[in-house]
Parts: sequence; C-alpha cells; structure tokens
Amino acid sequence: MRFLPVSLTVLLVELTDLDETLALFASLEAYPVEGIEDMVPAARTLMIRFRPDRVSAERLAANIAERDLSARIAPSDMLVEIPVQYDGEDLADVAELTGLSVDEVIRRHTESTFTVAFSGFAPGFGYLVGGDPALQVPRRQSPRTKIPAGSVALAGAFSGVYPQNSPGGWQIIGTTPVMMWDLTRDPPALFQPGYRVRFFDLARRAVVATPATSAPKTIRSTGETSDAVSITVLAAPMPALFQDLGRFGQTGQGVSSSGALDQGAFKAANRAVGNPVSTPALEITLGGFSFEVSGRAVMALTGAPCPITIRDENGREIVAETYRPISLEAGDVVTLGFAPRGARSYLAFRGGLKVAPVLGSASTDTLAVVGPEPVIAGAQLFLGEAKGLTSVSLDEAPSFECPAPNEIVTLDVIMGPRSDWFTERGIATLTEQLYTVTPQSNRVGIRIEGPEPLERKDKAELPSEGTATGAIQVPHSGQPVLFLADHPLTGGYPVIGTVAEYHLDLAGQIPVNAKIQFRPVTAFAEIQPSKG
Repeated sequence: MRFLPVSLTVLLVELTDLDETLALFASLEAYPVEGIEDMVPAARTLMIRFRPDRVSAERLAANIAERDLSARIAPSDMLVEIPVQYDGEDLADVAELTGLSVDEVIRRHTESTFTVAFSGFAPGFGYLVGGDPALQVPRRQSPRTKIPAGSVALAGAFSGVYPQNSPGGWQIIGTTPVMMWDLTRDPPALFQPGYRVRFFDLARRAVVATPATSAPKTIRSTGETSDAVSITVLAAPMPALFQDLGRFGQTGQGVSSSGALDQGAFKAANRAVGNPVSTPALEITLGGFSFEVSGRAVMALTGAPCPITIRDENGREIVAETYRPISLEAGDVVTLGFAPRGARSYLAFRGGLKVAPVLGSASTDTLAVVGPEPVIAGAQLFLGEAKGLTSVSLDEAPSFECPAPNEIVTLDVIMGPRSDWFTERGIATLTEQLYTVTPQSNRVGIRIEGPEPLERKDKAELPSEGTATGAIQVPHSGQPVLFLADHPLTGGYPVIGTVAEYHLDLAGQIPVNAKIQFRPVTAFAEIQPSKG
C-alpha cells in the first residue's frame, strides 16, 4: 500500500489490485473517517478528498494502513443484458492483438459475465471487470477525438460502453442502442457498482431499445408567475452557463463536481447583490453578452472585467463598474463589452435566477452534459424574489488581477501522484519552460503547448485512476493538459503534478495565448502514516 500526494486536500491510495481497492472503499463507507469528503475508486487506487482542518494526510494514511482488506465484495443480484452490434472499427485490430479470429473475439466477449467495478470518465461509464483474459488489449496509442455514444470497447482488463459522444482511447468492438445515462431514470446510470453485465450479439438475437444517442434531458430556467421580473437575452456570442459552487455526492455515477471556475469571483457577485454565496449565477466567457430587463432589478458582474454599458428606455447610456451592485429599471438594456483580461465573468441578480437543479445542483457540466441548458440569444430567464436577503455589499474587490493574453501566469504545483513516472529531464522540463494556452482549451481543461515534450521513463500503461481538479495529466504526446472543473473523474494517463487549490481560481481565468509557468511548491514524496 502506497499513499501518494495529489494536492493539499487530496491523496491517492495505491493498492495491490481491484479487490483491495473495493474492500478499502467499502470499509471507509462502513466505518468512515471524520474529514473525508469524497472518494473515487479505480482499478487499483482510491482517491480521497479530505479536509485538512479535520484530518491530516499522515493521520488519514495511518488509519487506512490498519484496515483489513481481505474481505471480498459480493456481486449484486442485478443482471443487465446489453445487445451489441459487433461492427466496431477496432474489432479486426483486437483480433490481431489477441491472436484470435473476429468470431472468437465476439464469442469470448458474449460468453463473459462482467461486474461493474466502479464508475468514472463520464456519467454512466462503468468499468466492467471479469471478462475473458484473452481479450485484454492496450489502449490505442493515439486516442480518438470523438467516439460515438453506445460504443462498446475494451482497454486492459476492462470492458465498457461510452454513454455519450466523447474522446477516448479504448478499442471499439461494437455498438449498442441502449442508453447508459438517462436523467429520466432513477438512478440515471444503467451500470451501478456491483451490477453484473452480459453482452449478447444482435446478429443472433433481435431487440428493441431506446437509441443510445438520445440527448440527455436538460432543465430550463422557468418563471412561475407572469409578473416575475425577467431578463431577455439579446446577444450571447458564447452561450452563458448556469453555475453554482458545484455538484457533490454523485461520483458513484461518474459525475464530477463541476461548478464555477473562479469561485472567489462567483461568491463576490452574490455578496454584491446580497444573495447567499451559493445562489446560481451565469458564467459568461469573454463578454459580449447583452440582455433587457422587464422590471426593477439589482445585478453585479465580477471576474473578467468586461466593460458594462446600460441604455435606458430613453436611449441614455451610462457606464457601470464591476464588483458593485447595479440598479436596473424596466426596459434597461445591459451590454457587456469583451474582457481585455481574464476569461470568465459572473453575472448575479438579487434574488437569484429561477432554475431547476439537476442532481442537486444548478451547475452546467459541459463534459458530462448534465445541468441546465446553455443560455443563448432569445432565452428568457426569471428572477427570484428578493426576500430575506442581506444588504448589498459595496466592499467587493477581485482577489487577483486577471491575466491578459501573452502575459506569464505562475501556478503553484503539488508534485505527484505520478511524478516518478517521469525522468529527471521530464520534471525539469515541466518547471523550466513556458507553456502557451491553446484555443482548444475549455471548462474541461486547459490544453497547453511547450517547446519540449515531457519525457517519461517508459511507455507503461497506467490503469485508470481518479483525477482531481488542477491535475496536470500527460498523454503520450508529452504535452500536458491542465484539468479544470468539468474534467473526467478518472483518467488513464499519468498526472505529474496538481495545481494548488489556492491557484485554481486563477487557472480558471487564464485566456488563450497566455503563458503558464509551473512552480513546484513541494518535492514528490510518498505520504508516511503518522505514528502518533
């Protein structure tokens, strides 16, 4: 058992195999440790997020080290049968890799009984174990940018079904028409940990099923009364997103926390208008957003400093400030200019916006496609009643200056959990060179490019393991990806280090073409269980 640092509030427990991982997960659920906030089991690791003010990493490691991991988890009585059209584009490659014929690959896959070990990567994506060992094949060296929903695939000792269109590196052997993730179902994920799964060949047995590519349901913002104050969106060059502080307690279904990328600015917007800090607000990327208000309202804009112009019904225009409450009257048109710095602004209204939560949160997760739908031009949003709120705040201010394109942003990094997968040269390269933020960046992660790729010790495959917000994951190309709030829960590439929690808000504001300098604040070392 090894205890590896991930960040200041997350550690990774590395175990011998999946059985030990599931045994530890079950033990901590049955006999919890005060201070643990969340756990993500994976192939042979358990990622644990904890509160350092309640338990230290060393004390947590000591508690875990004493646990009995000999118990084996009994499989569920629930059996799920999945029809498959074995027409995958990698089926012939899998046959060649295994030395089997295509028909033999299909036969061995359909005759296996799998168990859902854990969920991750995407909502509804279950990692299935227990298949025929002869079908164990490596991931593709070059992952695809888009794998269709319903793709049945293999990677290492696992089989799985992609619940939605997404990038991925697994070997595709077929497709299924069955939906893996459906928000109208309770629970939404068809595969739950412990369920048994069998696949059958559609060429031999017909079935009628719901298309796997059906879009997940989203929840619109709605008004409950005709006299409620509303805003009508006039322009949204990039769709605005509802966000709050995040969606927690759904990791068992493969759903990450999401939430506002700059949580300090998000909270400041709500404080400025007198709302509780967790009240849903709009996250606006790069400005250009415009709306008309139907009645009296109070708004505030924080984060990236977009110029704010307000035009009243008589055509008179005034300029307003960010981080201040702004009074609006019926017919006012508010226009946000494009932010010269930063990437994301937060628009809050006194009383909040009426929006139905999805899985307990109003956050829109762009990778998982979970949450309220994006807000585009023509949308009408309704404001809540401003009752029982605190006074507006006149004292809000940004906690840092948002970076501008071409500026250098320094991010503190906790080294680990897989720093030891890289050569000394690779570690030095991470910290010595500047990385440029590319246009492919989004809420899932910041894609960056440096002059020299990060050198690994070898090309070993990493079994899928939990990933944290701020993780610097390094694919085969050697060019890192910095994970943000909508990142997948698990990943199959080594994480060389993780941006410190206190710099995550800053990371969320880094615009395209800015430069990133990584600054390690710890040296990689295993966490040693405390003896006291």
